[in-house]
Parts: sequence; C-alpha cells; structure tokens
Amino acid sequence: MTRSEPALTTVVPAGKGTSLAFTAPARETTATVLLVDSVEINRHVLKGILKASPYRILEARHPSEAFRLLDHHSVDLIIVDMMMPDMAGPEFCRRVKANRRTRLIPIVILTSVQGIDNEVAGLESGADEFLLRPLHPAAVRTRVRAMLRNKRAIDSLDEAESILFALAQTVEQRDKETGNHCQRLASYAVAMGVALGLGEDDLIALHRGGYLHDIGKISIPDAILFKKGSLSDDEWKLMRQHTLRGEEICRPMKTLAPVLPIIRNHHERWDGSGYPDGLAGEEIPLLARILQLADIYDALTSARSYKPALAPARATEILQQEAEMGWRDQELVLLFCELVRDPTLIRPPAGVPDRLEIAAPNFSALEPMRDSLENLRRELSK
Repeated sequence: MTRSEPALTTVVPAGKGTSLAFTAPARETTATVLLVDSVEINRHVLKGILKASPYRILEARHPSEAFRLLDHHSVDLIIVDMMMPDMAGPEFCRRVKANRRTRLIPIVILTSVQGIDNEVAGLESGADEFLLRPLHPAAVRTRVRAMLRNKRAIDSLDEAESILFALAQTVEQRDKETGNHCQRLASYAVAMGVALGLGEDDLIALHRGGYLHDIGKISIPDAILFKKGSLSDDEWKLMRQHTLRGEEICRPMKTLAPVLPIIRNHHERWDGSGYPDGLAGEEIPLLARILQLADIYDALTSARSYKPALAPARATEILQQEAEMGWRDQELVLLFCELVRDPTLIRPPAGVPDRLEIAAPNFSALEPMRDSLENLRRELSK
C-alpha cells in the first residue's frame, strides 16, 4: 500500500503582472522509518505500535548497521535508543546531523531512564523528539505522523530549491563558453567569506549566490545575451533587468531570502554608478560586493567569443585599477587579490560545514521537468 504525494508546483513571477507555474510529476511514496536499538524486544514493540500505518520499517541492531542502511536507503524518520553498547544515542544523532545528506532526517530518542540531563543531552545533540518508556502507542503514533508531515514539507522545499538551481544551470548551459562558472564563483566567494570571518549563514548565502546570481538571465532573449557586438541602449536596458527578474524568481522561496541582495545588487558600483539601485559604498550589501569581485575575476580569466582569457595577474591588475577608479571596494579588492594569488585557498576551505556543498543539479533526475523548464525560459523571454 502506498500513499500518493501531491505534485509539487513552483510559481515563478513572469513579469507584466503574471506568474507562471511548472509542476514536478507526482510520486508514489511510503514513509521509511529506521529503528536503531540493540534490544530486539524494543524493536518488536515499536513495530507493533507502527504496524497499523503503511510505513516501511528498517531495523538496525547497532549504529554501524544504521549508517550502512542510511547509505543505501532514503529514510524519513529515525527512532534510536538513548543507550547502546557501541555508541550512545546523542553521539549517533550528532553524526547523522553532521552529514549533509542525512541532516534533515528527524530523529526520536527513546530511553527508560528519567532525568532532565538525559533529555537536554538528547535535544542538544540535534534530536527532534525525546520520549520516555513505557511508550504510549497513541502518543507515539501521533508524534510520528506529525514529524513525517514536517519532513514532507521540508522535502518539498528542498525539491523546489533544486528546481531553482536546475533553472540556474539552464542559464549557464545556454552559453557553452562559461564552463563551470557557477561552481568557480561559489568557491571564490566562500573562500573570501571565510577570510573575512563571516558566519555560516553568510557562507551558505555566498555559495548559493554563486549559482543563482544570474538566474534572471533566463528572461533575456538569446539574440541579446549572445550578441557579438555592442548592445543598443534598449538592449542594454533589457539586459540590466536580469538582476530584478532574478530576485523576483527567487523571492517566493523564504529560505533564499539571504541570497536576494546578492542577486539584485551584484552589479552596483562603489561610486554609485552601478545598477539597478545606484547604491554607493557601504549601502551595497557586503555579500553582493564579495560575489561581484568573484564574478568579474572569473569573467576576466575565462575565454569568451569576443576576448581571450586573461592571466590571473592581469585580471587582478584590472580589479585594482577599477578600485582606484572608484568602482570597487578597495579593501575587498586587496583581500581578494591576495586570495587568488594562492590557488590553494580557492577551494572548499577547512572548517566550512558540509551543508555548504551544493552539488550541481542532476539533470537526469530532473528529466521529467526539462520541458517545463524550457517552457518557463521561453515565457520569461517574452
């Protein structure tokens, strides 16, 4: 018996007072619950409590078995015993939450030992619920249903974000010359953020900004985006709209709120002569200024149809000249130039959490949505 999930629909502003929706195919899913307990009777009791629901139950006697199951199965909820011979429940929980692939799986810790210290230890380790034995079947079933509802909501948000990242990749793939532009920008920007001592939330925003900063270009016709010569005034005006359109596309996703200033303002200039808002100096969001330097440097050091790739030394020289002209933040330019002179610094830096890793979207997995993405691109280009 399976439960049918509703189709995921993402609504994207299409301009001119309209919006466009594209839908991922509905999937048949059954929630998978992993029981981790060295005592067989405890697992048997839990299976009895949950047997009335159409859950797929996986069992592990030891944490090592649980990790192997997590490597090979998609799990929606973990129920783990507080005290196990090989590894305590809180330590198991910390390891699950530290892994980017499993960190969003809700975890329930069970124990027969009362005491606020155990509950605090369990919840501080990242557990989502803490229940005492003897278990009350109705209460357990209610908690499990509630946690699985939350997990489905999180999965839907995660899938919607994946669609936007796939959309951003379609922008990059339209231009065969840009290569892995987004990945390089993400690495440059995060390295810069680490050097500045920025917090995890800012580093995540910079990494995502590397992928999403130009998503608004999906609304720019190919004739303008890939024009060999200079753009006319009207064409340039339309090209400048990509920052605003990108912000519109990503605004419905609340989790992307920290990225919106990067998308909107990464073409501002320190002297106020940039676009779209004519911001100057410290008015320009710091993350936008960081991403901007990475964007310019990568454009200068990459070959294009209208120019060869410049050497890194020449690219940093141009950045410094633009800082002297008043276009760029001089202090950030000096730091960025120091970073790119040492290639070992431009990589996922030590200490950056695994959750920063955003793999390029798997287009084979998103194949059912490819037509919808292309239709969306055409609609936004009108």
